[in-house]
Amino acid sequence: MKASFENKVALVTGGTSGIGKAAALALATEGAKVVVAGRRENEGREVVEAIEKLGGKALFVKTDVSREADVKALVDKTVATFGRLDFAFNNAGVEGALNLPTDQQTEENYRTVFNINVLGTLLSMKHEIPAILKNGGAIVNTSSVVGQVGLPGYGVYTASKHAVNGLTRSAALEVAKQGVRVNAVAFGTIETPMIDRFVGEAKTNNPQREWLKSVHPVGRLGTVEEAAQAVVALLENSFITGSVLTVDGGWTAQ
Repeated sequence: MKASFENKVALVTGGTSGIGKAAALALATEGAKVVVAGRRENEGREVVEAIEKLGGKALFVKTDVSREADVKALVDKTVATFGRLDFAFNNAGVEGALNLPTDQQTEENYRTVFNINVLGTLLSMKHEIPAILKNGGAIVNTSSVVGQVGLPGYGVYTASKHAVNGLTRSAALEVAKQGVRVNAVAFGTIETPMIDRFVGEAKTNNPQREWLKSVHPVGRLGTVEEAAQAVVALLENSFITGSVLTVDGGWTAQ
């Protein structure tokens, strides 16, 4: 157990599966009390039960991060239950419609993706920062390699992650002298349900999945545990702020 997380409180949006779930479990293992937020109540309660089996303390709060009232209620419930907020991992996100070139994009897809990925990140930080300012702490936002490069057919999703990087850097500068750090993680392809929707589940003779592996110089996709390790490291390191940490198996080094 690391002293930096012992008796501290961490909030994880999009914490019901994938990277968010892994990060919630990792933070609990490090000694933090964890608030799991998401739209899927059954899955959220399962994460809480898993944390409690580890001997940790956790709470699930059903939350749609695109609704400011939900986000405010989430932070208020966190502070009311545990007395403070020290860390936040803003992981809630959607990929939107798949394989839509720019000349076929729709307003509906844009609003769906930006409402969760961008507005959701903004609203989360808006309400988390005042709570974290009371004791100091850190925020990590989920970005992507496509926040740094383009991806044909996914322009709206790509633009949303560029926007997350901008929000992250700006917020970091605003609160750097007040004891709050703000960073993002630009993930490559991590084995999650979202990736199954992108390229299909892992199975024999899946050319799309094999192609996706090939664009990572390490020759494989990342695990949710590896992703969670990066989140924990950014939350813990007291001299990193305003950064977008690339965790992509070498994708963007090419």
